[in-house]
Amino acid sequence: MNLAEKAAMFPDKPGVYLFRGERGEVLYVGKAVSLRSRVRSYFTGAQTNKVQALVRRAADIEFIVTGSEVEALILESNLIKEHRPRYNVLLKDDKSYPYIKVTVQEIYPRVFMTRTQPRDGSRYFGPYPGAGAVHETLRLLKKLFPLRTCRQTRFRNHRPCLNQHIGRCLGPCSGDVDPEQYAAMVREVLLFLEGRHAELVRSLTRKMEQAAAELNFERAAELRDQLQAIEQVVAKQNIVSQRLENQDVIALARDGNRGRAVVLEIRGGKLLGHQSLNLKGIEERSDAEVLAAFIKQYYRESGFIPPELLLAVSLGEEQALIGEWLSIRRQSRVRVQVPQRGRKRDLVRMAEKNASLAREQMQFEHNADEALADLTERLGLAETPVRLEAFDISNIQGTQTVGAMVVFMDGKPAPAEYRRFKVQAERGPDDYASMKEVVTRRFTRAREEQALINSGQLSSKEAKFNVLPDLVLIDGGKGQLGVAHRAMSDLGFIEIPVYGLAKEEELVFAPGRKEPLPVPTDSEAGYLLQRLRDEAHRFAVTYHRLRRTKEGLRSLLDEIEGIGPRRRRALLMAYPSLDALRAASVEELSHKPSMNTKAAQAVYEFFHQK
Repeated sequence: MNLAEKAAMFPDKPGVYLFRGERGEVLYVGKAVSLRSRVRSYFTGAQTNKVQALVRRAADIEFIVTGSEVEALILESNLIKEHRPRYNVLLKDDKSYPYIKVTVQEIYPRVFMTRTQPRDGSRYFGPYPGAGAVHETLRLLKKLFPLRTCRQTRFRNHRPCLNQHIGRCLGPCSGDVDPEQYAAMVREVLLFLEGRHAELVRSLTRKMEQAAAELNFERAAELRDQLQAIEQVVAKQNIVSQRLENQDVIALARDGNRGRAVVLEIRGGKLLGHQSLNLKGIEERSDAEVLAAFIKQYYRESGFIPPELLLAVSLGEEQALIGEWLSIRRQSRVRVQVPQRGRKRDLVRMAEKNASLAREQMQFEHNADEALADLTERLGLAETPVRLEAFDISNIQGTQTVGAMVVFMDGKPAPAEYRRFKVQAERGPDDYASMKEVVTRRFTRAREEQALINSGQLSSKEAKFNVLPDLVLIDGGKGQLGVAHRAMSDLGFIEIPVYGLAKEEELVFAPGRKEPLPVPTDSEAGYLLQRLRDEAHRFAVTYHRLRRTKEGLRSLLDEIEGIGPRRRRALLMAYPSLDALRAASVEELSHKPSMNTKAAQAVYEFFHQK
């Protein structure tokens, strides 16, 4: 039964489906309202290049039925986190972004961080870029508002907690605050999180004045302190206007036929965020023409038009016309200005800087994509490679030999994926044998780890070698390439394309071909392979220097009386260099594992003898 026939047998129910490769590795995880309809669609009709590549690589498909689409979404997210499938990478992040959750449906709501958003009636704020930003906001909230942090579901039958004793909780668990009073505070919390600070300040000011009028001076003092704290927090934000203005500031940066437009969004006098849009096909148009076209496109889709637009360049005759068009859409006057001085000109400069930085990032990404496309075409690959791996060997006259593996993802270095190898056998200057050992160990580990993952004994997050490359580059000519290719073939990885990049002439070789491949050294593909090879060489040399330093230090320690193998290992672990060991005091040395004062004194005297 082929995969299309198998998909036709799937149930017409919600759930999650998985595409697996030949070795059982998960290639893709998806969810569906109808498993049968969704999975069958992969095998019918026109498909994108990415889907075609997925289907070609798939050896099996399986499904998990869930009770609802929401359950399927949760399971899909968990499986993506667990397996990190290569075909989900561009569509799914490896993490769930954090949110601030306010449980407004509870009698006494709580505020805390979460990474899920179940439909339970709570309010969610985010996503935040990371947990640190959430924790900082929560610390501010705890300082400003005496919210409960406990998970109690029963109230009025507990003794006051520590937070209530120190004034950081109103004490719902002990019955010291009624739900209406607590709910009023939660409404203030929501105003703060929504950025409606002016409204919050007005509300607290009214309460403070009312408390003072009722001669409740203690309560008035509490509200005064709360107001001062909030005003201090707001003062630290990026206030760009004291007039509480709503403005969009627009700038353009360009390079040839590509560019980037940036819109800074100022709401209530504060810079709340920005939007950006890639621009193409602009080489024969002026800045004014490009910006006018962008504004018309952007505000045709925008749900909000501010009363003022600040531009980096004049739109010429079209500026008044665009202002009129925007005014009709907004149903009130919209001013379109090109400020020449003062605060507004500073805002335009800020937008121009952001546009320039965004264009540089776009240029880098474009170059990487262009290089990968060029590489795919010149090497005749079936699909554009995502993960590139390069291997290099480093030694001095065959001693302390090491191997290095570096990884490029989407044409860019991925240092977290780098691996290094200490070559087990000293064979003299035999780079061929060393390369064979390193490549064999890398792909043997891949096969072993995938088997453990399939059996549930290892998670994908713990694995170091289970993710396979789309292309392998060997630093060397035909000889090194030949041993690497044979090692991969012997282990069953014959389908992974492998190439060699010879030094000096920068010639690219493929297994079984006498002549080099047509990859010019000055082409985008050539530059990419050279960067990959150079990074592997740098990483290998760095590791070799580290190992050589440790070996030299080991030889010195062998000369010290009272320092045996166990103490020597402890000192080598604690001190990576001779300078670090020489700088250590007797007291510091004596506290290292296996060391005592006598041994520490011997080490110290050895390195400080005149």
